[in-house]
Amino acid sequence: MKRNIITIDEERCDGCGACTNGCPEGALQLIDGKARLVGDLLCDGLGACIGTCPRGAISIEQREAEPYNEALVMRTNIIPKGENTILAHLEHLYHHGESAYLRTAMDVLAEEGIPIPQGFVKLMALKEGDTTNAQVQHRQTQHNQEQHNEPMIKGFRPVSSEAGPAAEQPSALTHWPIQLHLINPRAPHFNRSNLLLAADCTAFSLGNFHSQWLKGKTLVIGCPKLDEGIERYIEKLILLIDESKVDTITVLRMHVPCCGGLVAIAQQARNQAKRNVPIKAVTVNAEGTILQEEWL
Repeated sequence: MKRNIITIDEERCDGCGACTNGCPEGALQLIDGKARLVGDLLCDGLGACIGTCPRGAISIEQREAEPYNEALVMRTNIIPKGENTILAHLEHLYHHGESAYLRTAMDVLAEEGIPIPQGFVKLMALKEGDTTNAQVQHRQTQHNQEQHNEPMIKGFRPVSSEAGPAAEQPSALTHWPIQLHLINPRAPHFNRSNLLLAADCTAFSLGNFHSQWLKGKTLVIGCPKLDEGIERYIEKLILLIDESKVDTITVLRMHVPCCGGLVAIAQQARNQAKRNVPIKAVTVNAEGTILQEEWL
């Protein structure tokens, strides 16, 4: 079958990084001063990133393609570009929960005699309590079938049913609707409130979403990847800042690159508003771990 794939002219690319924000799937990253396609499996070939490149370095090519082959991608696209691209690709697979592809990628490194980047060794040691540096490095010499039956990523641990009623939390939601397209930014409940601007997925990732993040705040939600009419989002946030005079905005986003668009929307609204409001960006991963908190 033929499918579309993004291709990058490295001679034209000046490393501005604009395309990394224009790739909803997070398949593009800036590495060693050049834009790199680090995740073929997430490139849909629609070319959303093309219009963001001021140098015309991104285009689409159509080629006869077999079903996705991680080993082939590693050998032809990732390994030749060096250690930093290898590290970015392994992290890319890890954070998207692609455990089978990650095992294959590490097997290819072992077969080619290429060390696993220390940055990834440290990541695994930090993220997996039962994975030591030695265990990760051991992957390079033992990539047999028995290991293929053992999951590499052990995240997404369900809450024990023994937690019982104590695990239940009351809702902290005080108003409706909450989708940014549907809300009235002049509604009285927003007046001088602390606003939580949350990406759709965050409430499902954080077990304490209501008690820790929503309590005492008003809420609007959105998805910068799937939602249309982002300009309208900015307009409504400007009204929330200028007319409803929200005191603060907390942007709760997922760790994937496309979710960074939610932070950009909030910053654009503040830049265009008459008032200056404090914005706090909080990044969470799919396992509910807070990766970063910062005031912007």
